[in-house]
Amino acid sequence: MEMEPYLHDCVPYIAVFQSVTTFHVIVCLVADLKLINSELGQLAISSSMISGTCSWSLTCFFLLIDRDETHDLISLILIFAILLVIIIFFLLRPLMTWMTGKTSEGKQVKETYVISIFIMLLGCAFLSEVFGHHVLFGAVALGMAVPHGPPLGSALVNKIESFVSSILLPSYFVFSVAGVNILSIHSKTVTVVSIFGVSSFIGKLLGGMLPALYFNIPPVEAFSLGLVMSCQGVSDVLLMQHGKFLSLLDTQIYSIMVINMLFLSGTFTPIIKLLYNPSKKYASCKKRTIQHTSLHMEFRILACIYHQDSTPCIIRLLEVTNPTAKTPMCCYVVHLLQLTGSLIPLLVHHEPGKSAKFHAKDSSHIINAFRLYEQECNGNVVVNLFTSISPFSTIHEEVCRLAAEKSTSLVIIPFHKQWRLHGIENIAEARSVNRHILQKAPCSVGILVNRGTSSASKNNNLYDIGIFFAHGSDDREALAYGLRMAKHSKVAVTVIHLIDLARTSQDFHEMELDNDIITEYKIQSAGKRQHSYRQESVNDCVDLIRLITSVENSFDLILVGRSYGSCSPLFEGLTEWSEFPELGFMGDMLTSSDSQCQVSVLVVQQQISRA
Repeated sequence: MEMEPYLHDCVPYIAVFQSVTTFHVIVCLVADLKLINSELGQLAISSSMISGTCSWSLTCFFLLIDRDETHDLISLILIFAILLVIIIFFLLRPLMTWMTGKTSEGKQVKETYVISIFIMLLGCAFLSEVFGHHVLFGAVALGMAVPHGPPLGSALVNKIESFVSSILLPSYFVFSVAGVNILSIHSKTVTVVSIFGVSSFIGKLLGGMLPALYFNIPPVEAFSLGLVMSCQGVSDVLLMQHGKFLSLLDTQIYSIMVINMLFLSGTFTPIIKLLYNPSKKYASCKKRTIQHTSLHMEFRILACIYHQDSTPCIIRLLEVTNPTAKTPMCCYVVHLLQLTGSLIPLLVHHEPGKSAKFHAKDSSHIINAFRLYEQECNGNVVVNLFTSISPFSTIHEEVCRLAAEKSTSLVIIPFHKQWRLHGIENIAEARSVNRHILQKAPCSVGILVNRGTSSASKNNNLYDIGIFFAHGSDDREALAYGLRMAKHSKVAVTVIHLIDLARTSQDFHEMELDNDIITEYKIQSAGKRQHSYRQESVNDCVDLIRLITSVENSFDLILVGRSYGSCSPLFEGLTEWSEFPELGFMGDMLTSSDSQCQVSVLVVQQQISRA
């Protein structure tokens, strides 16, 4: 093509700026799409670390050797850059590590430490500019040296994130795009720049797809990965703006490149969201439920913990599940922590006999408690311990993925309201996590409402468990769990069968399934005095509430199903004042602020994914 001389000279720079991949942009993209805990997100983050480092290093090298300065001056600029990095990592980083060590666990970082880091930031940015580099070179290098996570990284995020995200970043975009002049654009220039834009997009797309296809990743996921790796953002705008400042690009070319970037990235984002849904991978092809797990097979449970105070009740629940040599149990325990002061989620596997490379708050107490429990079980229980540090908006993906990979039959999650010695503590973020797990889990789910009675029995001889059984798959799952507990010699199970006299529609297949599991319980409990079964007829929700309140404090633990398949006047009245819909009708009744129940409750939901 015949091009104007200036456009011809700009072609190499256009190619360089279009080919850059940025780690920060990819991480922010997958975080905004809520894919940061998915396989696609983890793969994109890892890939962008390598490709971003390579592309930015080559870009900086290309821009440096193409300058008009002498070789001696270029060598001096490189030496100064290395010197600045050495100062940051061998002088400033140890200083920040010292600040972290001086901050007690659970305490806030001193204001003087935060101010001193801001002074370091301004100093590094100034030295970077003096040494002939962009002002961000020193700032980015210092950011890489800051110890991530609490207390220092999270303190910096809390101080400046809102100001940067709400004021500085939008202002920067306005300032950058204000330099776009649509009237200066010519059709021939648009054609040339668009060819490079499309070529770089195809190159990035193939660069992401082909290796993924080679390693047997499904084509749709490989295509989605290629789209993610093709997106550009604030770092690319910064690079193009720097090229314009150095007169490597004129206003016309800069305008076209910004518009192309806006169009392509704005188009890719909804396509990625439409193509890739991580929850599809959790749709199990098998029944992963307690009811469909044979008593002679290994029973696998995934237990989530938000706070170390939940550890005793989880261990007690595992004990009464009756792990024996003939009915072994494998338990995966995940400590869920909110990601602060960092962008990258982390899943740490605490292997026995190895020193922990990562220390999170309270994790050591949880690890020691479950290791001790595993030793006391003499090989009947295998415990695998994890710490997951992720944004609470997407941490449920980590839990569901782990449950799918380990083929667990039950996921146990603590209720967001925690009853403790000093009162009731509400973990607000945990409620949305629990709701997402209920919707997407590849197996059955149990929400444990711990009021302290599940960790220690009122009766030294027997641990009393009550099961309210009405009808439906969730009630059958709760009773199936009760059947496992009933085999424990120190457990007494009482099944209260609620006969719904107001139920009009009768599903005979469901009734047959209900009768089968009731019959199984009767056969198993026959001749055992500690177990009992009784039927109670109820006409409406008033009768139901009166019955439950009369016996609710007679047990150490109550098991109930979460939802019911058929609409019945018995439960319709309860939905009008439901305080916690995620617990279902009876779970909400036993847990609401109006309830006088002082007993721990386990609300069970049978696997809902299609199988």
